[in-house]
Amino acid sequence: MAEIIDIRHIAKIYEMGDEDVHALEDVTLTIKQNEYIAVMGPSGSGKSTLMNMLGCLDTPTSGTYLFKGENVSEMSDDDLAEIRNREIGFVFQTFNLLPRATSLHNVELPLVYSGIRSKERIARAEEALRQVGLSDRMDHKPNELSGGQRQRVAIARALVTHPSIILADEPTGNLDTKTGQDIMALFMDLWHAGNTVILVTHEEEVAQHANRIVRLRDGRIESDTVNEFTNSVP
Repeated sequence: MAEIIDIRHIAKIYEMGDEDVHALEDVTLTIKQNEYIAVMGPSGSGKSTLMNMLGCLDTPTSGTYLFKGENVSEMSDDDLAEIRNREIGFVFQTFNLLPRATSLHNVELPLVYSGIRSKERIARAEEALRQVGLSDRMDHKPNELSGGQRQRVAIARALVTHPSIILADEPTGNLDTKTGQDIMALFMDLWHAGNTVILVTHEEEVAQHANRIVRLRDGRIESDTVNEFTNSVP
């Protein structure tokens, strides 16, 4: 499998008044195409900082980050935005949907920013909604949908650009247990369909769906292990 992400010895230091806070220290991580990775760690472990780094929302203080061979460590904000729009589909805990827009319009929005014509945008948004089982909810607005359906719209929006990776931040955090299990089953389906999924979570039960679990503590990788149970799933 081809490498998508290659991070070498990255550190991230934030200045907080007179103090330097080391959010990440000497983190090295390689992610290949069609992996399903859970990033875990307690509060303050650096997992949110690592997510921002993986999602090209931030750059490291030191070290290198190659995304599909491109060095994003020293890119400008505009170049980072282009990588995000082209290569990364984001799924957030709070859904981040436009309240007055239909499911279809929420999903096609990333394609508007990419300058894709209306006919193709609509076709791709409809296909993404079908992928997540919402072909009958295309004209519904967020307040007409359940929490699980809103998250499915958010996942469809992440898929519509055909990204290299899907980056999900606590995607079941605002959902009840049963709905959360349904969403995790959907991520499993997307992985089996060939997508690369990176999941940031503090919940062990959620992480166990992934085929690889990276655990952070105090800004460093504590362990990086293959999940034998998930890898045995056909």
